[in-house]
Amino acid sequence: MAKEFLHDAAKRDVTASRASDRARLDYPRACRLVRRAEFDAVYREGRRRASPSFVVFLRPNGSEVSRFGLSVKRALGGAVKRNRIRRRVREILRLHRREIASGWDIVIHPRPQVATADFAAIAAELLKLIQQATSK
Repeated sequence: MAKEFLHDAAKRDVTASRASDRARLDYPRACRLVRRAEFDAVYREGRRRASPSFVVFLRPNGSEVSRFGLSVKRALGGAVKRNRIRRRVREILRLHRREIASGWDIVIHPRPQVATADFAAIAAELLKLIQQATSK
């Protein structure tokens, strides 16, 4: 039975690979702001930048990694819509975390159009906003 499975996998061009062989595209807890005090510090000591789809608050954290927080307000819609917005923003961060400058605490406030806008467009907008804000 095991031979049949491997033979079928070979026909489909499926290969087993080790996690160490792939580039890590995860979103670990070390890269997230999770406590209210961390969010408050960014709001209090950081700076604010805005674009049509996002408001970003950021401050230097003196660390080797950037940490991200996400705040989706109830005014953006029901739970389904808010969760869709969260998933979309988290996926952008997961895919592009390595492209963002390290050493920052960043809190992202999405605006309503993030739920329905083209994914590539909002990804480009968020990355451009963060890169502009961290370069100054």
